[in-house]
Amino acid sequence: MRDEPDISKSPGQNADDPLSVSQLNWILKQLVETALPRVWLEAEISDLSRPSSGHIYFTLKDDRCQVRAVIWRSTAERLKITLRDGLSVVCSGSVEVYPPRGSYQIVIHQMQPKGIGPLQLAFQELHKKLSKQGLFDADRKKPLPKFPRRIGFVTSPSGAAIHDFLQSAEPLWKDYRLYIIPARVQGEQAAKEIAHGIELAQRISPSLDLLIVGRGGGSLEDLWCFNEEVVVRALANCKIPTVSAVGHEIDVTLSDLAADARAMTPSQAAGLVLPKRSELLGLLDQWRQRIQQAPYNHVRRLKQQLTGFSDRSVLSRPHRLHQIRRQQIDELEKRLSNAAQRLLQSRRQRLSELVRAAEALSPLKVLQRGYSLTTMGESLQTIRSYKQVQVGQKITTHLSEGIVVSRIESTNDNS
Repeated sequence: MRDEPDISKSPGQNADDPLSVSQLNWILKQLVETALPRVWLEAEISDLSRPSSGHIYFTLKDDRCQVRAVIWRSTAERLKITLRDGLSVVCSGSVEVYPPRGSYQIVIHQMQPKGIGPLQLAFQELHKKLSKQGLFDADRKKPLPKFPRRIGFVTSPSGAAIHDFLQSAEPLWKDYRLYIIPARVQGEQAAKEIAHGIELAQRISPSLDLLIVGRGGGSLEDLWCFNEEVVVRALANCKIPTVSAVGHEIDVTLSDLAADARAMTPSQAAGLVLPKRSELLGLLDQWRQRIQQAPYNHVRRLKQQLTGFSDRSVLSRPHRLHQIRRQQIDELEKRLSNAAQRLLQSRRQRLSELVRAAEALSPLKVLQRGYSLTTMGESLQTIRSYKQVQVGQKITTHLSEGIVVSRIESTNDNS
């Protein structure tokens, strides 16, 4: 490797004195770090990462450009604010060039919050609008089929999403067909192409069982097309069960909320939508064992029932059952006889009462006290007034002992 060039001599200006790439990067490091020993930036935080080392890695961006940044652990422990994606900050740091990769980053020394960044604000406003319209309601969600045979995937054919999905699906289940519906998943036209792909998926005949929409990861800016209203509405209105598989484990896109199910990565989507072959084979083994054991279990239950029957007294001591039934008949017969006697006695008592009442009202009793009863004619009509008879008419008088027949000689009114 050549010695570090002296930038005051303007090296690399002709073919006789060329620079190596290492020398070029070293020159850039000297120039940048000398010209910008400390710089203040206003930007929005994106793609925040906190590894176990304690350092914090993220992207600082505005509406057009972005730059990688880092906060070393010693500085991160002194921060008084909680960093999150979408937070707008004002920060100061030094520009650091890394020659082996020819890249640079900002090493942050101070940071203070400024507010919500424009992308995060747009996200929140659209989320509030679509949420009020019910696009994220749980009752809109369709259940995913347990055994999808025809699966559509709206994504870029050249991206990593298809590769990740197929690689994860390989050990799971193979009895399905995957239909790739190409669409750009980054850039200005991506949202329209994704929405158009969702519409095309619903026209495929025979119809698809399931539709996956996603990509293989990226920063918040890269994933922004999945927050566009046209994509969210297309997912919410899709007649096919949908899975959002935008490859980002931290950020939740509006597409994730509108789809029927969310997978954090395309790899996870494979495990979510496809049955696991090992589990199904295990389930089949269980059913096979149950079917094989079913006849033996049935015979065992029958033996237990027969044993139970043999222990019952009706089979072990049948004469005892006859004795019990005979005793019950005797008791019923006795109860019936007693009830008949009580009923007969009650009826006799009632009859005696009626007889006494009839005798008290009988005219014979009146005759026994010296009274008589006079009737006329064959009808034995009782005579109560002299007006009922005529002179010369024959009448009959009933006494307590016998009767007297007489003829009327005269009648008069004693009053």
